[in-house]
Amino acid sequence: MKFRRTDIEGVVEIEMEPVADERGDFARTYCAETFLAAGIELTVCQTNLSRNHQRGTLRGMHYQDQPNPDPKLVRCNRGRIFDVAVDLRRDSPSFCRWTATELDSNRHNALFVPAGCAHGFLTLEDDCDVAYMMGTSYVAELARGVRWNDPAFGIEWPFEPSIMSDRDAAYPDFVPASR
Repeated sequence: MKFRRTDIEGVVEIEMEPVADERGDFARTYCAETFLAAGIELTVCQTNLSRNHQRGTLRGMHYQDQPNPDPKLVRCNRGRIFDVAVDLRRDSPSFCRWTATELDSNRHNALFVPAGCAHGFLTLEDDCDVAYMMGTSYVAELARGVRWNDPAFGIEWPFEPSIMSDRDAAYPDFVPASR
């Protein structure tokens, strides 16, 4: 596996290194030992699948609050998505900054989003399946979010979403307190 650091501490793009033969190819998608050697600690306790039927579907920007913040490894198993992480860690040098990676089922890449970052994505084509490996279990009372187009972050989406939940559209403006 290849690990590519982003501008946000702890957010890492992971590329598989498939081995191909006449049958097709094979690649490791996760190895705790290899991830730990790359500085990524993720003990998987839950996996989720998000099926998205139409291009322009936006999900996010979600995170889980203390005391159970949720690190995740996100992969697009079918289709292509514009995957975004926003740093909400107040003590981080990249606080309120965002980074994005196109996750593509043909490239088989993934994005690791550490605890303390909000995550969301926009589907770039119809019929996208997005798989999450979660480092903590979901706790409904701790579920939080920030708005996808909040000026506090200035995320540059490739185009305007056409489908999103009422909840995702209605998150209030994020007010960054001083560090």
